[in-house]
Amino acid sequence: MWHYTQSGSGRPLILLHGIGMSGSAWNSVTPYLSAFRRVIVFDVAGFGSTPPLPDGTLPTSANLAAALETSLRAMGLDGPVDIAGNSLGGLIALEAAKRGLARSVVAVSPPGLWTDHPAFHVKYVFQTLRFLATTVPAALRMIVRISVLRELAFAVPISVGSWRMPARDAVTVVNDLAAATRFEDTFACTGRPFSGREIAAPVTVAFGDRDCILPKESRRREALPTHTRWIARRKWGHVPMWIDPVGVAQLILDGIQ
Repeated sequence: MWHYTQSGSGRPLILLHGIGMSGSAWNSVTPYLSAFRRVIVFDVAGFGSTPPLPDGTLPTSANLAAALETSLRAMGLDGPVDIAGNSLGGLIALEAAKRGLARSVVAVSPPGLWTDHPAFHVKYVFQTLRFLATTVPAALRMIVRISVLRELAFAVPISVGSWRMPARDAVTVVNDLAAATRFEDTFACTGRPFSGREIAAPVTVAFGDRDCILPKESRRREALPTHTRWIARRKWGHVPMWIDPVGVAQLILDGIQ
């Protein structure tokens, strides 16, 4: 069973975070969503407070989606649910839709829409941040508490404008990344191109024009069904929840109606 928090009431809305993070990545957005829906925020397997997948089960997006299904069923959610995810969470949401778990999907900056593999620089960006978080965590926590230095540290992996992130959330990002013992395995196992043209549920995919992790060649439209709604957002980076929480919430609410 994946660890989760929930707020609000009404029809369930599932939120999934990106690689190396936890459900706390949605803290700035959930207040705008829980006024309308029962919002369930999961820690994906191997991150936050959720243990990794069982030994011998690789953390591919398909296996993560299967584990999500197990958690949903354990909560008594037997029918399709609305799912929104960022980065890795967006990819898991799309995989869930392939399994028939999704009533609708909103994927913000989903990986996997490349032809062969991620852009060359991506693994080095993540490796560097992970190295700092695991070897000098105290120094990195000190750095991200200062808005101008937080901007320098997080502009590429998260978003330009990360100085707006509350310092406590920035420290949580560092702590989550340091504790993410399955980071490397998950990154390696989710690098294959995704194919989901058979998805029947409504799909909304959004990318920001300041996303330095997923350049245009990593946004292959033919990987998804023709009914997919593609959204471009100005001034959004790869993880826009702290930059524009109201805009992210409205995107989700528009996509799950």
